Amino acid sequence: MKAGFVSLIGKPNAGKSTLTNTIVGEKVSIVSWKPQTTRNKILGIANGDDYQIVIVDTPGVHNAKNALSKYMMKSVEKGQEGVEVVVYVVAADKRTDERDIEHIRKYAGKETPLIIALNKCDEIERGDILERIDLLKEIEGVDSIIPISALTGKNVDMLLSRLLELMPEGERFFDEDMYTDKSMRFMVGEIVREKALRNLDQEIPYGIGVIVNKFSYRDNGIVDVDADIVCEKQSHKSMVIGKGGAMIKKISTQSRQDIEDLVGGKVFLNLYVRVKEDWRDSDFLVNQLGYDLKELKD
Repeated sequence: MKAGFVSLIGKPNAGKSTLTNTIVGEKVSIVSWKPQTTRNKILGIANGDDYQIVIVDTPGVHNAKNALSKYMMKSVEKGQEGVEVVVYVVAADKRTDERDIEHIRKYAGKETPLIIALNKCDEIERGDILERIDLLKEIEGVDSIIPISALTGKNVDMLLSRLLELMPEGERFFDEDMYTDKSMRFMVGEIVREKALRNLDQEIPYGIGVIVNKFSYRDNGIVDVDADIVCEKQSHKSMVIGKGGAMIKKISTQSRQDIEDLVGGKVFLNLYVRVKEDWRDSDFLVNQLGYDLKELKD
């Protein structure tokens, strides 16, 4: 039996959340084409007959500008503690720049092995893949470079195989029927936030948070959920609601479908839109929206 922890890091929108979901086989992290979608350090648990790999999916590496982004970067740092392997995810559809190389060098050559997962290889030509691999090979201290597509699953088995080779012998850390350490309430909030981000596209880039005020089961198994979608400005509220309530209805319908898949039953979902101005700049409001700053302090 092999068991251990793996940390996924990389720049925003490199595909870390998609890779987490692919390896785990369940939807653990929300996925969006917007960078910095993941805000919490999320644990995904991949279980096999003779292994358990616990994946720490961290927020994208970026420059911290406010209370929320400081929380996110602290989350990245904490995500490196006590892991057996670090996987740095690079988006192959973009040229590997100095920022990527600088970050990789930061983690390469340490006691903890570093694997580079060259993601989105399904989106570029083979010659371009080889060119990027040659560039990454110049970085010393890298255990291996594995070209993958987290979206299609191509070569993810190769990555998983190498991770297992680096895992120590040991017992499972979690029950084998668990695929995340997060609460159902947390997952519900993430689903609503994902649907809001996807449907609002570029209109409200990052100033969306979700507070789940009620999550309860009735005796007949039906789940009642009340949640607030929090935005930063009054002008954003009308965008979230949409003309005649069309947008909030769309977000609600899509969210309810995913939540029903999550809980395995009927869900009654009520969404409300609240304005908390500049909440990302407030430690108090960041905490209120579920990002526990205290747990990340030394």
